[in-house]
Amino acid sequence: MLTLSAQLQAVAALPASRPMTMPGAFYTSEQQFQHEAATVLRRGWHCLGRVDEIPNVGDFFTAQLLNEPLIVVRQANEEVAVLANVCRHRGMPLAEGRGSTKRFVCSYHAWAYDLDGGLLRAARMKNEGFDAKNCRLFRHNIRLWNGFIYVNLDSDAAPFGHPKLDNLLENYDSGSFKIAHVAEEVWNTNWKCLVENFMEGYHLSVVHPETLHGYTPTGLARKLVSANGFTSYAANYPTGIPKRGIGAPNLTEDESLRSTLFALFPTQIASQAASLLVSISIFPLSAGQIRVKWTLSTYGDDLDEETIAARVALWEEVNREDREKLERMQIALGSAHALSGPLAEDDYEGTIRDFQLWLAAEDRI
Repeated sequence: MLTLSAQLQAVAALPASRPMTMPGAFYTSEQQFQHEAATVLRRGWHCLGRVDEIPNVGDFFTAQLLNEPLIVVRQANEEVAVLANVCRHRGMPLAEGRGSTKRFVCSYHAWAYDLDGGLLRAARMKNEGFDAKNCRLFRHNIRLWNGFIYVNLDSDAAPFGHPKLDNLLENYDSGSFKIAHVAEEVWNTNWKCLVENFMEGYHLSVVHPETLHGYTPTGLARKLVSANGFTSYAANYPTGIPKRGIGAPNLTEDESLRSTLFALFPTQIASQAASLLVSISIFPLSAGQIRVKWTLSTYGDDLDEETIAARVALWEEVNREDREKLERMQIALGSAHALSGPLAEDDYEGTIRDFQLWLAAEDRI
């Protein structure tokens, strides 16, 4: 029997007119997950959240990416940094949750660090081998893009850049959107299942008949641009329904009458509309479990508080509907009969093939 890596290469090599899914073990095997954690996930750029979650000096939030605990902080020079959330003394985490602080103080032995990660104080450390300058917190590679914060755990990270996606989103002015809601929860599904689910319009009218079908029906889904590292599609609105906000001044008529969905591989999926930007960051925990962080941001004063609350409630329900289906599917994917099957045409599931091609290319590195 072919290994999962060999099966991935075989699926990626199929003609574009005959795309197939991967078998269930690709999503349920803990061995496969450990392989991904050490390769494609370790090397990838991961979205941690929005810049305006930490608007002021000293504001921070924490995250756990694979086996790395992180602090995302607004430093004294007002720049954003991602520091290792690991005390240089005995490895204790320095911060939890989110908040604002002048320094990070270890709860174990009171070592204190400034916002830049430098060691400020280490009581009673008088050994000759101790040098405070050698006890800085590790600083990870980061990039800021369209108001999002990305981190890469690989010291030799590949460059971050997606010019075709930049062009696709340029008129939305995504970087100026302001955050209105942040939520986190644990889902019992594989990380790839959520990427694939969010990035195909085939399920919209079936899974979301009340929440999404009315303004983004499956039949109007159209695949957009893709390149190495991302894919996208348009969830177009039916003719005659009112615009869902005005948005940036350079938006075309087509852009204002659709939600532009994109995935930045490996773990960010997002929906960009004229006045609303929803992003989901996926933090893989195991083959069958992920932590999901989602943010909802709005453009200018387009939406009043009542409308924003209604949009938050809508997305909470959409996420609940997707989570229910994916958690049920995760159980069935463990079956010996969860075999490779055919994908739908390009406009409906071509984005899944894009993801497969990227995963296959990464698996060959």
